[in-house]
Amino acid sequence: MQTNLADFIRTTEKGQIAESILRKCVHCGFCTATCPTYQVLGNELDSPRGRIYLMKQVLEGVRPTHRTQLHLDRCLTCRSCETTCPSGVEYGRLLEIGRELVEEQVPRNVFDRFIRAAMVFIIPNTAITRLLLGFAHSIKWLLPTKLRRKIPAKEREVPWIHSEHSRRMIIHQGCIQRVIKPNINSAASRYLHAHSIAAVRTQDGCCGALGLHLNDQKFFLKQARKNIDAWWPNVEAGAEAIVSTASGCGVTIKEYAHLLRDDPNYSSKAQKIASLTIDISEIQQTASGNRSNPMSRSVAFHSPCTLQHGQKINNSVEQILNRHGVDTLTVRNSHLCCGSAGTYSILQPKLSQQLLKQKIKDLEAEAPECIVTSNIGCLLHLSTVSSVPVKHWVEILSSQSWCSVCIYSVLDEWNWKAVSSNQNDS
Repeated sequence: MQTNLADFIRTTEKGQIAESILRKCVHCGFCTATCPTYQVLGNELDSPRGRIYLMKQVLEGVRPTHRTQLHLDRCLTCRSCETTCPSGVEYGRLLEIGRELVEEQVPRNVFDRFIRAAMVFIIPNTAITRLLLGFAHSIKWLLPTKLRRKIPAKEREVPWIHSEHSRRMIIHQGCIQRVIKPNINSAASRYLHAHSIAAVRTQDGCCGALGLHLNDQKFFLKQARKNIDAWWPNVEAGAEAIVSTASGCGVTIKEYAHLLRDDPNYSSKAQKIASLTIDISEIQQTASGNRSNPMSRSVAFHSPCTLQHGQKINNSVEQILNRHGVDTLTVRNSHLCCGSAGTYSILQPKLSQQLLKQKIKDLEAEAPECIVTSNIGCLLHLSTVSSVPVKHWVEILSSQSWCSVCIYSVLDEWNWKAVSSNQNDS
Protein backbone atom coordinates (compact mmCIF):
# COMPACT_ATOMS: atom_id res chain seq x y z
CA MET A 1 0.00 0.00 0.00
CA GLN A 2 1.41 3.40 -1.01
CA THR A 3 1.59 5.98 1.76
CA ASN A 4 2.22 9.70 2.09
CA LEU A 5 2.24 10.39 5.81
CA ALA A 6 1.59 13.90 7.11
CA ASP A 7 4.46 16.02 8.42
CA PHE A 8 3.26 15.80 12.05
CA ILE A 9 4.01 12.07 12.23
CA ARG A 10 6.21 11.15 9.26
CA THR A 11 9.55 11.33 11.10
CA THR A 12 8.34 10.02 14.46
CA GLU A 13 8.83 6.44 15.69
CA LYS A 14 5.07 5.85 15.58
CA GLY A 15 4.91 7.16 12.04
CA GLN A 16 7.72 4.91 10.88
CA ILE A 17 6.12 1.86 12.52
CA ALA A 18 2.73 2.71 11.01
CA GLU A 19 4.18 3.26 7.54
CA SER A 20 6.03 -0.04 7.68
CA ILE A 21 2.81 -1.86 8.59
CA LEU A 22 0.71 -0.06 5.97
CA ARG A 23 3.16 -0.90 3.19
CA LYS A 24 2.72 -4.62 3.91
CA CYS A 25 -1.03 -4.50 3.18
CA VAL A 26 -1.88 -5.59 -0.39
CA HIS A 27 -5.67 -5.08 -0.17
CA CYS A 28 -6.29 -8.82 -0.63
CA GLY A 29 -9.32 -8.90 1.68
CA PHE A 30 -8.52 -12.26 3.26
CA CYS A 31 -9.01 -10.55 6.62
CA THR A 32 -12.67 -9.85 5.93
CA ALA A 33 -13.45 -13.57 5.94
CA THR A 34 -12.34 -13.97 9.55
CA CYS A 35 -13.36 -10.59 11.01
CA PRO A 36 -16.24 -11.07 13.50
CA THR A 37 -17.60 -7.53 13.19
CA TYR A 38 -17.59 -7.64 9.40
CA GLN A 39 -19.43 -10.97 9.51
CA VAL A 40 -22.16 -9.37 11.64
CA LEU A 41 -22.37 -5.87 10.12
CA GLY A 42 -21.29 -6.45 6.54
CA ASN A 43 -19.74 -2.97 6.39
CA GLU A 44 -16.32 -2.66 4.77
CA LEU A 45 -15.38 0.03 7.30
CA ASP A 46 -16.02 -2.50 10.07
CA SER A 47 -13.45 -4.87 8.59
CA PRO A 48 -9.65 -4.77 9.10
CA ARG A 49 -9.12 -3.61 5.52
CA GLY A 50 -11.63 -0.79 5.92
CA ARG A 51 -10.20 0.31 9.25
CA ILE A 52 -6.71 0.29 7.76
CA TYR A 53 -7.92 2.75 5.11
CA LEU A 54 -9.43 4.96 7.82
CA MET A 55 -6.19 4.94 9.82
CA LYS A 56 -4.16 5.60 6.68
CA GLN A 57 -6.25 8.72 6.05
CA VAL A 58 -5.65 9.98 9.59
CA LEU A 59 -1.92 9.34 9.27
CA GLU A 60 -1.92 11.27 5.99
CA GLY A 61 -3.51 14.31 7.62
CA VAL A 62 -7.25 13.83 7.12
CA ARG A 63 -9.08 14.92 10.25
CA PRO A 64 -10.99 12.01 11.82
CA THR A 65 -14.66 12.25 12.77
CA HIS A 66 -16.89 10.54 15.30
CA ARG A 67 -17.73 8.01 12.58
CA THR A 68 -14.02 7.21 12.24
CA GLN A 69 -13.85 6.73 15.99
CA LEU A 70 -16.95 4.52 15.98
CA HIS A 71 -15.53 2.13 13.36
CA LEU A 72 -12.26 1.83 15.30
CA ASP A 73 -14.17 1.37 18.59
CA ARG A 74 -16.16 -1.48 17.06
CA CYS A 75 -12.97 -3.47 16.48
CA LEU A 76 -12.64 -6.30 19.02
CA THR A 77 -8.84 -6.33 18.68
CA CYS A 78 -9.21 -10.09 18.40
CA ARG A 79 -6.35 -10.17 15.85
CA SER A 80 -7.97 -12.99 13.91
CA CYS A 81 -7.06 -10.95 10.83
CA GLU A 82 -3.36 -11.22 11.75
CA THR A 83 -3.62 -15.02 11.78
CA THR A 84 -5.27 -14.94 8.35
CA CYS A 85 -3.14 -12.26 6.68
CA PRO A 86 -0.67 -13.75 4.15
CA SER A 87 1.43 -10.57 4.21
CA GLY A 88 2.04 -10.46 7.96
CA VAL A 89 0.30 -7.11 8.56
CA GLU A 90 0.58 -6.25 12.27
CA TYR A 91 -2.93 -4.88 12.46
CA GLY A 92 -3.09 -4.78 16.26
CA ARG A 93 -0.03 -2.54 16.50
CA LEU A 94 -1.36 -0.24 13.78
CA LEU A 95 -4.71 -0.01 15.57
CA GLU A 96 -2.90 0.97 18.77
CA ILE A 97 -1.38 3.95 16.94
CA GLY A 98 -4.56 4.82 15.03
CA ARG A 99 -6.80 4.82 18.09
CA GLU A 100 -4.38 7.04 19.99
CA LEU A 101 -4.31 9.61 17.17
CA VAL A 102 -8.09 9.64 16.83
CA GLU A 103 -8.52 9.91 20.60
CA GLU A 104 -6.39 13.07 20.57
CA GLN A 105 -8.47 14.70 17.84
CA VAL A 106 -12.04 13.54 18.53
CA PRO A 107 -13.36 14.36 22.03
CA ARG A 108 -15.75 11.90 23.59
CA ASN A 109 -19.07 12.92 25.15
CA VAL A 110 -19.52 13.24 28.91
CA PHE A 111 -21.30 9.90 29.34
CA ASP A 112 -18.64 7.98 27.43
CA ARG A 113 -15.87 9.62 29.46
CA PHE A 114 -17.70 8.80 32.70
CA ILE A 115 -18.14 5.10 31.82
CA ARG A 116 -14.48 4.76 30.90
CA ALA A 117 -13.30 6.57 34.02
CA ALA A 118 -15.57 4.38 36.17
CA MET A 119 -14.09 1.21 34.70
CA VAL A 120 -10.54 2.39 35.32
CA PHE A 121 -11.46 3.26 38.91
CA ILE A 122 -13.48 0.12 39.76
CA ILE A 123 -12.13 -2.90 37.86
CA PRO A 124 -8.49 -2.87 39.07
CA ASN A 125 -9.52 -2.04 42.63
CA THR A 126 -10.17 -5.41 44.29
CA ALA A 127 -11.64 -3.87 47.47
CA ILE A 128 -14.27 -1.94 45.51
CA THR A 129 -15.00 -4.95 43.28
CA ARG A 130 -15.60 -7.15 46.34
CA LEU A 131 -17.90 -4.53 47.84
CA LEU A 132 -19.94 -4.17 44.66
CA LEU A 133 -20.10 -7.94 44.16
CA GLY A 134 -21.33 -8.40 47.72
CA PHE A 135 -24.01 -5.75 47.18
CA ALA A 136 -25.08 -7.39 43.92
CA HIS A 137 -25.53 -10.72 45.71
CA SER A 138 -27.57 -9.07 48.48
CA ILE A 139 -30.14 -7.75 45.97
CA LYS A 140 -29.88 -10.62 43.49
CA TRP A 141 -33.26 -12.04 44.48
CA LEU A 142 -34.92 -8.74 43.48
CA LEU A 143 -33.51 -8.74 39.95
CA PRO A 144 -35.05 -10.25 36.80
CA THR A 145 -33.59 -13.54 35.61
CA LYS A 146 -31.60 -11.95 32.78
CA LEU A 147 -29.74 -9.68 35.21
CA ARG A 148 -29.27 -12.41 37.81
CA ARG A 149 -27.42 -14.50 35.24
CA LYS A 150 -24.88 -11.70 34.86
CA ILE A 151 -23.91 -11.84 38.55
CA PRO A 152 -21.19 -14.47 39.10
CA ALA A 153 -21.84 -17.11 41.78
CA LYS A 154 -20.10 -16.68 45.11
CA GLU A 155 -16.83 -18.53 45.31
CA ARG A 156 -14.86 -19.16 48.49
CA GLU A 157 -11.13 -19.25 47.81
CA VAL A 158 -9.36 -22.54 48.25
CA PRO A 159 -5.91 -22.11 49.86
CA TRP A 160 -2.94 -22.22 47.53
CA ILE A 161 -0.54 -25.10 47.82
CA HIS A 162 2.72 -23.66 49.14
CA SER A 163 5.18 -26.43 48.44
CA GLU A 164 8.95 -26.59 48.33
CA HIS A 165 10.42 -27.45 44.95
CA SER A 166 13.67 -26.55 43.25
CA ARG A 167 11.71 -24.96 40.42
CA ARG A 168 9.73 -21.79 41.19
CA MET A 169 7.26 -19.81 39.10
CA ILE A 170 5.26 -16.67 39.86
CA ILE A 171 1.51 -16.86 39.29
CA HIS A 172 0.07 -13.55 38.14
CA GLN A 173 -3.08 -12.97 40.20
CA GLY A 174 -4.55 -10.09 38.23
CA CYS A 175 -7.49 -8.00 39.40
CA ILE A 176 -11.05 -9.07 38.57
CA GLN A 177 -10.13 -12.76 38.50
CA ARG A 178 -8.78 -12.86 42.05
CA VAL A 179 -12.10 -11.45 43.31
CA ILE A 180 -14.71 -13.25 41.21
CA LYS A 181 -12.92 -16.53 40.43
CA PRO A 182 -10.08 -16.85 42.98
CA ASN A 183 -10.00 -20.62 42.64
CA ILE A 184 -8.50 -20.39 39.18
CA ASN A 185 -5.23 -19.18 40.68
CA SER A 186 -5.39 -21.65 43.56
CA ALA A 187 -6.02 -24.42 41.00
CA ALA A 188 -2.96 -23.17 39.13
CA SER A 189 -0.87 -23.55 42.29
CA ARG A 190 -2.00 -27.18 42.51
CA TYR A 191 -1.27 -27.70 38.82
CA LEU A 192 2.27 -26.38 39.31
CA HIS A 193 2.71 -28.54 42.41
CA ALA A 194 1.71 -31.62 40.40
CA HIS A 195 4.54 -30.73 38.01
CA SER A 196 7.06 -30.31 40.85
CA ILE A 197 7.02 -26.52 40.61
CA ALA A 198 6.53 -24.19 43.58
CA ALA A 199 3.94 -21.43 43.03
CA VAL A 200 5.05 -17.96 44.11
CA ARG A 201 2.45 -15.40 45.16
CA THR A 202 3.26 -11.68 44.90
CA GLN A 203 1.43 -8.38 45.39
CA ASP A 204 0.77 -7.80 41.70
CA GLY A 205 -2.42 -6.43 40.18
CA CYS A 206 -4.11 -5.52 36.91
CA CYS A 207 -1.82 -6.28 33.97
CA GLY A 208 -2.69 -2.93 32.39
CA ALA A 209 -4.77 -4.32 29.52
CA LEU A 210 -7.69 -2.23 30.72
CA GLY A 211 -5.72 0.91 29.93
CA LEU A 212 -4.88 -0.37 26.45
CA HIS A 213 -8.56 -1.14 25.75
CA LEU A 214 -9.50 2.41 26.78
CA ASN A 215 -6.54 4.23 25.21
CA ASP A 216 -5.40 5.23 28.69
CA GLN A 217 -1.63 4.98 28.40
CA LYS A 218 -1.06 6.59 31.79
CA PHE A 219 -3.04 3.87 33.56
CA PHE A 220 -1.31 1.11 31.60
CA LEU A 221 2.17 2.37 32.45
CA LYS A 222 1.29 2.75 36.13
CA GLN A 223 0.05 -0.85 36.35
CA ALA A 224 2.91 -2.31 34.31
CA ARG A 225 5.53 -0.62 36.49
CA LYS A 226 3.73 -1.73 39.65
CA ASN A 227 3.74 -5.35 38.50
CA ILE A 228 7.38 -5.27 37.46
CA ASP A 229 8.29 -3.94 40.92
CA ALA A 230 6.24 -6.71 42.56
CA TRP A 231 7.84 -9.49 40.50
CA TRP A 232 11.41 -8.28 40.25
CA PRO A 233 12.73 -9.50 43.66
CA ASN A 234 11.55 -13.03 42.86
CA VAL A 235 12.93 -12.83 39.33
CA GLU A 236 16.31 -11.90 40.76
CA ALA A 237 15.95 -14.76 43.26
CA GLY A 238 15.59 -17.30 40.46
CA ALA A 239 11.89 -17.57 39.57
CA GLU A 240 12.01 -19.07 36.10
CA ALA A 241 8.67 -17.82 34.76
CA ILE A 242 5.67 -15.59 35.31
CA VAL A 243 2.63 -17.76 34.72
CA SER A 244 -0.61 -16.26 33.46
CA THR A 245 -3.89 -18.10 33.86
CA ALA A 246 -5.72 -15.41 31.89
CA SER A 247 -4.65 -15.29 28.26
CA GLY A 248 -5.72 -11.64 28.01
CA CYS A 249 -3.27 -10.73 30.76
CA GLY A 250 -0.59 -12.99 29.35
CA VAL A 251 -0.60 -11.40 25.91
CA THR A 252 -0.40 -7.95 27.50
CA ILE A 253 2.52 -8.80 29.79
CA LYS A 254 4.36 -10.36 26.86
CA GLU A 255 4.05 -6.93 25.20
CA TYR A 256 5.69 -5.08 28.12
CA ALA A 257 9.02 -4.98 26.30
CA HIS A 258 7.47 -3.13 23.37
CA LEU A 259 5.10 -0.93 25.37
CA LEU A 260 7.75 0.23 27.87
CA ARG A 261 10.60 0.47 25.38
CA ASP A 262 10.94 4.24 25.90
CA ASP A 263 10.99 4.10 29.70
CA PRO A 264 14.63 4.51 30.79
CA ASN A 265 13.94 3.07 34.25
CA TYR A 266 11.90 0.05 33.20
CA SER A 267 12.71 -0.86 29.59
CA SER A 268 15.36 -3.48 30.40
CA LYS A 269 13.29 -4.95 33.24
CA ALA A 270 10.20 -5.01 31.00
CA GLN A 271 12.16 -6.93 28.38
CA LYS A 272 13.15 -9.53 30.97
CA ILE A 273 9.61 -9.81 32.34
CA ALA A 274 8.14 -10.22 28.87
CA SER A 275 10.63 -12.97 28.04
CA LEU A 276 9.75 -14.89 31.23
CA THR A 277 5.97 -14.68 30.82
CA ILE A 278 4.15 -17.83 29.75
CA ASP A 279 0.59 -19.03 29.55
CA ILE A 280 -0.05 -21.88 31.97
CA SER A 281 -0.70 -24.20 29.02
CA GLU A 282 2.95 -23.76 27.95
CA ILE A 283 4.21 -25.48 31.10
CA GLN A 284 3.35 -28.90 29.72
CA GLN A 285 5.97 -28.53 26.99
CA THR A 286 8.86 -28.79 29.45
CA ALA A 287 7.43 -29.96 32.77
CA SER A 288 7.28 -33.49 34.09
CA GLY A 289 5.62 -34.87 37.19
CA ASN A 290 2.43 -36.35 38.54
CA ARG A 291 -0.69 -36.53 36.40
CA SER A 292 -4.24 -36.35 37.64
CA ASN A 293 -6.60 -39.27 37.23
CA PRO A 294 -8.29 -39.58 33.82
CA MET A 295 -11.91 -38.44 33.80
CA SER A 296 -13.30 -39.76 30.51
CA ARG A 297 -15.67 -36.84 30.00
CA SER A 298 -16.30 -34.38 27.18
CA VAL A 299 -15.83 -30.62 27.08
CA ALA A 300 -16.04 -27.87 24.50
CA PHE A 301 -12.92 -25.73 24.61
CA HIS A 302 -13.29 -22.06 23.77
CA SER A 303 -9.89 -20.80 22.71
CA PRO A 304 -9.73 -17.07 23.53
CA CYS A 305 -8.54 -14.72 20.80
CA THR A 306 -5.71 -13.61 23.08
CA LEU A 307 -4.48 -17.20 23.20
CA GLN A 308 -4.79 -18.32 19.58
CA HIS A 309 -4.31 -15.03 17.73
CA GLY A 310 -2.46 -12.90 20.28
CA GLN A 311 -0.02 -15.44 21.75
CA LYS A 312 -0.19 -17.83 18.77
CA ILE A 313 -0.75 -20.80 21.09
CA ASN A 314 -2.90 -23.45 19.44
CA ASN A 315 -3.90 -26.97 20.47
CA SER A 316 -1.81 -26.94 23.68
CA VAL A 317 -4.83 -26.94 25.99
CA GLU A 318 -6.61 -29.59 23.96
CA GLN A 319 -3.55 -31.83 24.07
CA ILE A 320 -3.22 -31.44 27.83
CA LEU A 321 -6.90 -32.26 28.39
CA ASN A 322 -6.74 -35.23 26.01
CA ARG A 323 -3.73 -36.66 27.86
CA HIS A 324 -5.79 -36.57 31.04
CA GLY A 325 -8.69 -38.45 29.50
CA VAL A 326 -10.87 -35.44 28.72
CA ASP A 327 -12.44 -35.52 25.28
CA THR A 328 -12.38 -32.10 23.60
CA LEU A 329 -15.26 -31.80 21.17
CA THR A 330 -15.03 -30.12 17.77
CA VAL A 331 -16.20 -26.51 17.87
CA ARG A 332 -17.37 -24.79 14.71
CA ASN A 333 -15.91 -21.35 13.97
CA SER A 334 -13.44 -21.74 16.83
CA HIS A 335 -11.38 -18.86 15.41
CA LEU A 336 -14.14 -16.31 16.05
CA CYS A 337 -14.40 -14.07 19.12
CA CYS A 338 -17.04 -14.62 21.80
CA GLY A 339 -17.62 -10.87 22.11
CA SER A 340 -16.06 -10.35 25.52
CA ALA A 341 -12.83 -8.67 24.34
CA GLY A 342 -11.91 -6.90 27.56
CA THR A 343 -14.19 -3.87 27.94
CA TYR A 344 -15.97 -4.52 24.62
CA SER A 345 -18.98 -6.26 26.21
CA ILE A 346 -19.59 -3.09 28.25
CA LEU A 347 -18.87 -0.48 25.58
CA GLN A 348 -20.40 -2.34 22.62
CA PRO A 349 -23.16 -4.46 24.24
CA LYS A 350 -25.33 -5.02 21.16
CA LEU A 351 -22.52 -6.34 18.97
CA SER A 352 -21.08 -8.28 21.89
CA GLN A 353 -24.35 -10.08 22.51
CA GLN A 354 -24.73 -10.99 18.84
CA LEU A 355 -21.28 -12.57 18.84
CA LEU A 356 -21.97 -14.31 22.16
CA LYS A 357 -25.20 -15.85 20.88
CA GLN A 358 -23.43 -17.41 17.91
CA LYS A 359 -20.46 -18.55 19.98
CA ILE A 360 -22.65 -20.36 22.52
CA LYS A 361 -24.55 -22.04 19.70
CA ASP A 362 -21.27 -23.37 18.27
CA LEU A 363 -19.90 -24.42 21.69
CA GLU A 364 -23.04 -26.29 22.70
CA ALA A 365 -23.65 -27.93 19.29
CA GLU A 366 -22.26 -31.31 20.40
CA ALA A 367 -23.83 -31.24 23.88
CA PRO A 368 -20.70 -30.91 26.04
CA GLU A 369 -20.87 -31.59 29.77
CA CYS A 370 -18.86 -28.45 30.39
CA ILE A 371 -17.37 -25.51 28.49
CA VAL A 372 -13.77 -24.70 29.35
CA THR A 373 -11.66 -21.71 28.43
CA SER A 374 -8.46 -19.97 29.49
CA ASN A 375 -9.42 -16.33 29.97
CA ILE A 376 -11.48 -14.79 32.77
CA GLY A 377 -13.28 -12.33 30.49
CA CYS A 378 -14.46 -15.08 28.15
CA LEU A 379 -15.43 -17.28 31.10
CA LEU A 380 -17.65 -14.63 32.69
CA HIS A 381 -19.15 -13.62 29.34
CA LEU A 382 -20.01 -17.18 28.31
CA SER A 383 -21.43 -17.98 31.75
CA THR A 384 -24.19 -15.41 31.36
CA VAL A 385 -25.99 -17.47 28.71
CA SER A 386 -24.51 -20.98 28.76
CA SER A 387 -26.79 -23.89 29.67
CA VAL A 388 -23.80 -25.87 30.99
CA PRO A 389 -21.08 -24.88 33.49
CA VAL A 390 -18.19 -22.75 32.20
CA LYS A 391 -14.80 -23.27 33.86
CA HIS A 392 -11.13 -22.58 33.40
CA TRP A 393 -9.49 -25.75 32.08
CA VAL A 394 -6.92 -25.82 34.90
CA GLU A 395 -9.76 -26.11 37.45
CA ILE A 396 -10.69 -29.45 35.89
CA LEU A 397 -7.22 -30.93 36.05
CA SER A 398 -6.66 -29.83 39.64
CA SER A 399 -9.96 -31.32 40.85
CA GLN A 400 -10.37 -34.82 42.23
CA SER A 401 -13.68 -35.56 40.53
CA TRP A 402 -15.65 -34.42 37.51
CA CYS A 403 -18.71 -33.48 39.53
CA SER A 404 -16.64 -31.10 41.63
CA VAL A 405 -16.08 -29.05 38.49
CA CYS A 406 -19.44 -29.17 36.78
CA ILE A 407 -21.57 -27.35 39.33
CA TYR A 408 -22.33 -23.68 39.71
CA SER A 409 -22.12 -23.47 43.49
CA VAL A 410 -18.92 -23.65 45.51
CA LEU A 411 -17.87 -26.90 47.14
CA ASP A 412 -18.22 -27.00 50.89
CA GLU A 413 -15.14 -26.39 52.99
CA TRP A 414 -14.74 -30.00 54.08
CA ASN A 415 -14.42 -31.27 50.51
CA TRP A 416 -11.89 -28.62 49.61
CA LYS A 417 -9.80 -29.47 52.68
CA ALA A 418 -9.96 -33.10 51.64
CA VAL A 419 -8.67 -32.20 48.16
CA SER A 420 -5.78 -30.18 49.58
CA SER A 421 -4.95 -32.90 52.09
CA ASN A 422 -4.92 -35.65 49.45
CA GLN A 423 -2.65 -33.61 47.18
CA ASN A 424 -0.26 -32.76 49.98
CA ASP A 425 -0.04 -36.46 50.90
CA SER A 426 0.63 -37.51 47.32
